[in-house]
Amino acid sequence: MTELPDFWRTEVWHPLAVHLPLAALLLATLAFMVSLFLKKQAWYQTGVFLIISGTLGAWVAVYTGSMADAVVVRGLCDPTVLESHENQAYLTSWIFTLASVTSLSFYLKKLKIRQNVIKILVVVFALTGSVFLARVGHLGATLVYQQAAGVYVPSEDCSEFQ
Repeated sequence: MTELPDFWRTEVWHPLAVHLPLAALLLATLAFMVSLFLKKQAWYQTGVFLIISGTLGAWVAVYTGSMADAVVVRGLCDPTVLESHENQAYLTSWIFTLASVTSLSFYLKKLKIRQNVIKILVVVFALTGSVFLARVGHLGATLVYQQAAGVYVPSEDCSEFQ
């Protein structure tokens, strides 16, 4: 009888790290859009909190993804999907980093840029990042559900569960 592998394997840290930033970044985008149309400062402040925490989490997800890459890549039939996933994750993280910095610049009164322009820029960056985030998520799901990346595949008779 074979034993189940330990749950806390290196490749498991990545899926644990991606979901919170994904939700935070999408909610931040929504909060910024609502603040732009309703002109409510509280929505903007919520968006700033969410985008900064989501961006930090995105970089943690990139880091844990790099750790998982070393383990997972050997078992993939098409490693080019993993490469695309990784490259687009970096790009997405940089776009949201730009959105985070821009959102914080709203509070710098010495800037000559009007605050409405900053809000519009933040929404544009966040929407662009969200599109890329959806693509990165799709590529990640393709890796897991089509190539079983990082997934333990039980024996045919499931004897390790008995």
